[in-house]
Amino acid sequence: MAITASMVKELRERTGLPMMECKKALTEADGDIEKAIEDLRKASGLKAAKKAGRTAADGVVAAKVADDGSYGVLVEVNSETDFVARDENFLAFVSSVVEKAYADRQKDVAALMEGELESAREALVQKIGENIGVRRIEVVAAPVVGAYVHSNNRMAAIVALSGGDVELARDVAMHVTAVNPQVGKPEDMPEEVLEKEKDIIKAQPDMEGKPAEIVEKMMGGRIKKFLKENSLVEQPFVKNPDLSVGKLVKEAGAEVTSFVRYEVGEGIEKEDVDFAAEVAAQVKSSS
Repeated sequence: MAITASMVKELRERTGLPMMECKKALTEADGDIEKAIEDLRKASGLKAAKKAGRTAADGVVAAKVADDGSYGVLVEVNSETDFVARDENFLAFVSSVVEKAYADRQKDVAALMEGELESAREALVQKIGENIGVRRIEVVAAPVVGAYVHSNNRMAAIVALSGGDVELARDVAMHVTAVNPQVGKPEDMPEEVLEKEKDIIKAQPDMEGKPAEIVEKMMGGRIKKFLKENSLVEQPFVKNPDLSVGKLVKEAGAEVTSFVRYEVGEGIEKEDVDFAAEVAAQVKSSS
């Protein structure tokens, strides 16, 4: 049976394997895609290893907090596509990761994945046909811990307070998820960030030609505004903009001691693959 380009493309999309490997499998299976998949699945370990190099920049974030609010975990698990991120098998795997991280209070991904979880991940890679990986885990312990996961499961935050209650911590985590502050307090802003912002302000058109003392005065005001906009305690609380987050927490007799925000795929450079170019390159390299 003649092996067409569309057959090879379908098998590649369903398995995630290289083009020439798919073509070879189809040839050996006489064009039967289901048989080719069955044959390829026999090499599950090889398949999972080969897929490890593919970019997994989609996925979900998840969290779990102890009933007494004493500690919690935040996890990001990646897939290659949003479609898989909604798959019930993928979400069940995410739940297993969260439960184990919570039970072990383990933030080291490699240590957490040893044994059964890694076997489950490889089996899922084989079944779903996409690279899947646990990217990062945060474990937070404090007098009061709260977490918030946005409804799309793509953004979440976990917050530690010195006092107050879990509901307050969750509200602050909701704010962090929505507004994405850079630091907790103005004084926490890294010096290199401030210097970069100052350079940007100095280069703005309305600064041109002004005396140095005027530039410094204007820059001081703009830096103060920058810090207020990017520091958690200075930001207007999302549920009540008349109140700053700092004042909200202080009125409850508490203080924000730390926060962590995850957004799916942040910092990962997602690879855009030109299918036609990939085919041409592989055919050329095999000739």
